[in-house]
Amino acid sequence: MYLVQLLLPVQDGEGQPFNRTLFEKLAAELIERFGGLTAYTRAPATGIWEERPGHPVRDQVVVYEVMTEDLEASWWATLRQRLEAQFDQDELVVRAQEIRRL
Repeated sequence: MYLVQLLLPVQDGEGQPFNRTLFEKLAAELIERFGGLTAYTRAPATGIWEERPGHPVRDQVVVYEVMTEDLEASWWATLRQRLEAQFDQDELVVRAQEIRRL
């Protein structure tokens, strides 16, 4: 079993919130394909990284996650590329970890 997480930006590069429709459509797609979704949307997480030394960049993100028996890497790569275009991101984090249900 795998847990796949998508870290989605809340705002664009100008600080404007993304349209809720983007998130709603993605949620519907993931629910249809995987039968469920957990969305951490109430308290966005803050990502901080340095594009160059001494210049931190901050980003507010929400996390969508699904569990799946099969990790179809090519499907996830295609989805990531589509989301990068929709959210105007150089790179969008989609990560997976193997898990064991207890």
